[in-house]
Amino acid sequence: MDAPSVSQQRVTELLMQWGNGDDAALAELTPLVYEELRRLAHHHMGGQRPDHTLQTTALVNEVYLRLADQTNPTWQNRAHFFAVAARAMRQILVSYARSQRAQRRGSGALKVDLDDAALVSPEESKEIIDLHEALERLATLDPRKAQVVELKYFGGLNYDEMAEVLKISRITVRRDWEFAKVWLYTELRDTP
Repeated sequence: MDAPSVSQQRVTELLMQWGNGDDAALAELTPLVYEELRRLAHHHMGGQRPDHTLQTTALVNEVYLRLADQTNPTWQNRAHFFAVAARAMRQILVSYARSQRAQRRGSGALKVDLDDAALVSPEESKEIIDLHEALERLATLDPRKAQVVELKYFGGLNYDEMAEVLKISRITVRRDWEFAKVWLYTELRDTP
């Protein structure tokens, strides 16, 4: 595994300090992780119009608020932080997609703490929900492979970071990712 950059090491140090109750560490940590969170959110918002930056920002802000609102978090390292961020991003996107679907059907919508502007198109809402449901099915068969997909797709983590979070080898992560891609492709292709 490559040696972590100074900023990666600093992020891990700050996460540990924050976890020990040092609020000054959170203030220093914010600019170091915010741009990475924006990159992850932008990745998920990639199919939208170029003027949808406010929605990307809303997603980042919601994820960041959820993470920063924790009391005495126990972060293992930078990769663990972004794994948790990936899970939060997935939950927010799925909740929003479900609320969009419910609104289109005319039933009561779920409340989601995002801007009122559309975050994803109706087509993407269906894709996000379909992917989420397929990941849930994969998790019942093989939870680790589902985690690999979540970390890669929603978290943007590389093989080394995923291996660190899951405490498995890089080659196992790569094999899990390859298997999960094929499994999800087959599963999603058969979804009406």
